Amino acid sequence: MEAQQIAEKVRAGIPRAEVEAVCIGGDDHFEVTVVSDAFDGQSMVAQHRMVYAALGDAMRSEIHALVIKTMTPDQYRQGLVTDIERT
Repeated sequence: MEAQQIAEKVRAGIPRAEVEAVCIGGDDHFEVTVVSDAFDGQSMVAQHRMVYAALGDAMRSEIHALVIKTMTPDQYRQGLVTDIERT
């Protein structure tokens, strides 16, 4: 799987999201940054679950490690980021 495919899957699962995905090692270690108003009022765990849901089966087969950074548009403007690493 390529970073662009990850970004496309997240955009499809979280409409109107701004998504950046990059490969951070090998061909199965990635970092994704997602900015969406869908995260407003959601806990960090809920936000990350939305990203995992958008990626679906790729998390079980094609992605070995994923760093997720999520934020609302307001948090993005303020420079705030939440992240977690899944290995």
